[in-house]
Amino acid sequence: MLEKVFKDERKKEYLNAEGADKPLISPIPHETLVRARGYRQTRMREQLDKHDCVALLLYDPLNTRYALDSSNMQLWATHNAFRYAMIINGGPAIDFQYDGAEHLNAGFETIDETRTATTWFYMASGSRTTEFVNIWADEIADLVREYGGGNKRLATDSLHPEGVVALQRRGIEIVNGQELCEHARSIKSADELELMGWTIRVAEAGMARMYENSLPGKTENEIWAELHYENIRSGGEWLETRLLAIGERTNPWFQECSHHVGKAGDILSFDTDMVGPYGYCADVSRSWTIGHTRMDNKQRELYSAALDQINQNVGIIRAGMDFREFNERAWQIPERFQANRYSCALHGVGLCDEWPFIPLHPDFGKGYEGVLEENMVVCVESLIGEEGGKECMKLETQVVVERDGARRLDTFPWEEI
Repeated sequence: MLEKVFKDERKKEYLNAEGADKPLISPIPHETLVRARGYRQTRMREQLDKHDCVALLLYDPLNTRYALDSSNMQLWATHNAFRYAMIINGGPAIDFQYDGAEHLNAGFETIDETRTATTWFYMASGSRTTEFVNIWADEIADLVREYGGGNKRLATDSLHPEGVVALQRRGIEIVNGQELCEHARSIKSADELELMGWTIRVAEAGMARMYENSLPGKTENEIWAELHYENIRSGGEWLETRLLAIGERTNPWFQECSHHVGKAGDILSFDTDMVGPYGYCADVSRSWTIGHTRMDNKQRELYSAALDQINQNVGIIRAGMDFREFNERAWQIPERFQANRYSCALHGVGLCDEWPFIPLHPDFGKGYEGVLEENMVVCVESLIGEEGGKECMKLETQVVVERDGARRLDTFPWEEI
């Protein structure tokens, strides 16, 4: 398969130079990861000081990953609260690990203590849920009293109602910890940018495989599987969505991939939403034709508009720009494309899609205030198509906000139109 000639030789360069059938192995030294871990936990602790909280209780596996870098069955953890962590202000970082998985924390300099988790999600606790919640709450409340010096403010990101009530009965004041986590995660270090860059490298190798396999007779699922394959074999983790569609299934957007078969000349559009090596996200989008045929006039019109939106919006970004100024200077989507517009002009990205989120100008009234800060990483979005039209173009690029502009982190070529 991989010996076929690329229609666009620039894209072939993204495959493994040592051989297309070999995974990509990261050249980044372990010391870079160690520094990134230290930086990330420090960011969490700074938020605890800022919000005058004794501790941060983490259940969201992405927040735990950010704070500790220790992971365990991440997708399962998103809907089964089997593991949690506490970052104590001026105290230890404690990982409450799944019973039998405590050994997974060996060697992590970010973890001061490992305890066995008291799990009380219903599948595990059933009719004994109240009993286990009380055991859990006693332990958490004891830690708050031990380290709080009378302060009982506990930030938590995602906690079932029984847990909130049990802690409040013990005098604990619950603070919205997701706000702390989102703001901590929003500013990347140089080491984080290097790790994220490797995930993007792997994603673009997967995109090259997708490009080569975008042939008449292939299903959406078959083409999408090429990205999964490259990600998993190269040490990545999962894809957050299944957003790939061909032809008439691109309009309206958000139809996930299926057994639909592509025909020569159909537009293929996709959004990677890929959580890759080191747990970082590569969130980029491209559109091209099945069989790599020359785009017709309508396709070129749509693609050109999408690329104009990307280029203008990337071009105005700079550190210190508030969201309102960005909205005023951003590309104004023409009326004929507004019905099919995307939900945002840009959003943050790190271990996954993150704060901030800036809507497109027709929806800016639904947004919120904020400022683009140096070393934020954001994804600039475009979705262009006409209501009732045949196809939509989906483009997206991942950039780091710098003092005087924005620097793109992805380099996979746009189509030549």
